[in-house]
Amino acid sequence: MRLDGEEWRKVFDAFQADAWRFEAQPAYTMPREAESVAAFLRGEPMPPGHNARWHERVRGYVASGRRVGRVRIVRQPLTAYQRYQFAWGIPGNIRAGEDIRVLDVTHDDYGLPLTTTDWWMFDDSRVVHLNFRPDGTQVSREAVSGDASPYREWKRRAQAESVPFAEYVKTAGDIRA
Repeated sequence: MRLDGEEWRKVFDAFQADAWRFEAQPAYTMPREAESVAAFLRGEPMPPGHNARWHERVRGYVASGRRVGRVRIVRQPLTAYQRYQFAWGIPGNIRAGEDIRVLDVTHDDYGLPLTTTDWWMFDDSRVVHLNFRPDGTQVSREAVSGDASPYREWKRRAQAESVPFAEYVKTAGDIRA
């Protein structure tokens, strides 16, 4: 089942305890981010309120006793988009309450599904695929029916092999534009 617009928001907001993302694309091509990415690459300072809508949502989830997290998959060298995320996106998401870890798959894929599909798992039972073109443009969101156990195992493995974001950036080298 495809999920768009308000329907996607309702599915997302319905989680009871835990929303977790497997985030594996080297870049995301999203029109609403284009100017921010360009400003970062020009070396401009991050504007006030960057990503504020997501931060408000995360704070609301956390205040209600729910958890939001993800593992960000990377390969060295980091892409320009990943450097943007690391400098402008992830720190604010963490301050808002999101648990973000990083898994470097430069030398080992850890048996994880590294494709053009990311996914959210809600309450360890409901999975939604985020499907992308090779250039990072999202083409659809689809609710997955059937057994969620492979996703639970991939989540377990990704969390076990990853490190907290702050630990990763200490060894990642320069993430500036």
